Amino acid sequence: HLLLHRTGIGVDVEGDHRHSLLSAFPDPSWPGLSRPSTSCINWSMRGGWVYFMTNRRNGILYVGVTSNLPRRAYEHREGLIGGFTKRHGLKRLVYAEHFDDIRYAIQREKTIKHWPRAWKVRLIHAMNPEWDDLYDTLI
Repeated sequence: HLLLHRTGIGVDVEGDHRHSLLSAFPDPSWPGLSRPSTSCINWSMRGGWVYFMTNRRNGILYVGVTSNLPRRAYEHREGLIGGFTKRHGLKRLVYAEHFDDIRYAIQREKTIKHWPRAWKVRLIHAMNPEWDDLYDTLI
């Protein structure tokens, strides 16, 4: 089963058990490889992060999900990815919540996106009352 994330990226939520079938392929013609190349990553085994970006204390909020928070926060800070955060100059990481399973992070992000702003602000205040930029704590 494939879970489609809001970005359209598929996340394999049950693991792809077809990998055991790959041994049925004949030996490849290229040396050093025992089977054709394939993506064998079980995404449910990778952790995930839900995070908030803003432009200032009590400013515009963006909630996102990622499996690599330092990289994603850097992309927001440097404006490397077009979209809402770049348009509004959201470069300050003010909240991050880790999940052992990316599926739970995706669900949490979807839930938070439906919350009223006041609930989101309370969540940030509980962890980071001064709305400090947490980026430097990631490295």
